[in-house]
Amino acid sequence: MTARRGAGPLRRLVVLRHAKSAWPDGVADHERPLAPRGRRDAPVAGRILAAADCLPDFALCSTAVRARETWELVSAQWGTPPPVRLDPRLYAADVPDLLAVVHETPPEIETLLLVGHNPGLEELVLDLAGDGLDDTLDAVRTKFPTSAIAVLAWYGATWQALAPGTALLTGVMVARGKKT
Repeated sequence: MTARRGAGPLRRLVVLRHAKSAWPDGVADHERPLAPRGRRDAPVAGRILAAADCLPDFALCSTAVRARETWELVSAQWGTPPPVRLDPRLYAADVPDLLAVVHETPPEIETLLLVGHNPGLEELVLDLAGDGLDDTLDAVRTKFPTSAIAVLAWYGATWQALAPGTALLTGVMVARGKKT
């Protein structure tokens, strides 16, 4: 991926699937909390993002309890967490809905973190990635598990310019089962 004159700054969309959730009886899907493994994995995801120099300028997070808890545990790993907007449209969202929310991001934001759910996040990553480094596309096609992180890079003057096939999938990381 090379910069084109007038294309705008390098932007990154960091996509994070919520950590492993619990399935308590009688609890509505939106209200499901993280499972013990999710509470262990989410901080690891935060440390992975910091080590990879992928700290966001802004975050968008689903209002589901498991997504909010993931955000809280991930961002607690950073010195100063960025602003976050909890957005109910991210819960059970499909690609057009997710992209519509991302398109609202102010142009001064260069790295955006999106915390949400599958299958929408996996489909979004595959839809936006025109190409991927190494085996990143195959990794996402195979499985985008809980606590998975995908990093998409692209050049654009505004977030509205992000469209299918315009980004490069530069990395896929999974915090599950890792200790740092």
